[in-house]
Amino acid sequence: MRIGVLTGGGDCPGLNAVIRAVVRKGVGTYGHEFVGFRDGWKGPLEGITRPLGIPEVRGILPRGGTILGSSRTNPFKIENGVERIKQNLADMGIDALVAIGGEDTLGVATKLTDLGVHVVGVPKTIDNDLGATDFTFGFDTAVNIAMEAIDRLHTTAESHHRTVVVEVMGRHAGWIALHAGLAGGANVILLPEQKFDLDKVVEHVETRFKTNYSPIIVISEGAMPTDGDMVTLNGELDAFGHVRLGGIGNWLADQLEKRTGKEARAVVLGHTQRGGTPTAFDRVLATRFGLHAIDAVHEGDWGKMVALRGTEIVRVPLIEATRELKTVPAHRYTEAEAFFG
Repeated sequence: MRIGVLTGGGDCPGLNAVIRAVVRKGVGTYGHEFVGFRDGWKGPLEGITRPLGIPEVRGILPRGGTILGSSRTNPFKIENGVERIKQNLADMGIDALVAIGGEDTLGVATKLTDLGVHVVGVPKTIDNDLGATDFTFGFDTAVNIAMEAIDRLHTTAESHHRTVVVEVMGRHAGWIALHAGLAGGANVILLPEQKFDLDKVVEHVETRFKTNYSPIIVISEGAMPTDGDMVTLNGELDAFGHVRLGGIGNWLADQLEKRTGKEARAVVLGHTQRGGTPTAFDRVLATRFGLHAIDAVHEGDWGKMVALRGTEIVRVPLIEATRELKTVPAHRYTEAEAFFG
């Protein structure tokens, strides 16, 4: 069998571990041949490939990003995009695709499956917001990066008696903010799932200063005040209809400084959360996903995604992964409030 592999959407630690596992088991156990498609769905759309065999995956386990490259190409927004993909796959003798990605990449995979393309999906996103799986690889690394930054910011905040607002990624789901904020001992955690009252945030900050400690606030990029909307960098939409978020941290720091009279600074972690070597948890999860994904391909179990349920890897219909985003439930937010102070 000749199998194509692609990675789409935002990069994250663990992508190379999946690629490595798929290829090593696919070649060594099943004798399959692999083709690497470059830059997400742009690869099969334009026929852009690179070699992908055992030599190409040696040494990539600890490497961040993806050796295949990525993009936010949406073939369904391009004239004759689907037909071009089908034709290119046929011309290159590709029997199946392993698509590694998040909501958008797997959304395309779901539609292509319905149109007869043989696809198996692997869930990837640092936001941990894909349905049907308990965890996605990349999330643990992103949380640890954010936590370490928060740890470091505590000391500089205390030294200068200032509020520090840490903006982390999270468009619609606040998993990174919740986990990193709790692990890093933040005083306020603001998520996209629940609009925040600026007056209450100010109250928390002033209370913290009264105890002679400086407050740390962790805020998701998609968080919103009760009387406002998401803060965007520009009004442009990408191929999947998303705007670029950013700026809520700076807005909040400015408001807090005006309201409290105390200096406030914002730190935007941005793409730092996506970069660097994956944690042990993400390496293991990504490797297990890859091993089970190639099993599904070998068995011809198309239209499925590998997922983590408890401690086991299972297969679920691709449609389950993208039907509804997994957001932070209200009871988890309530749990976190017990640690604010």
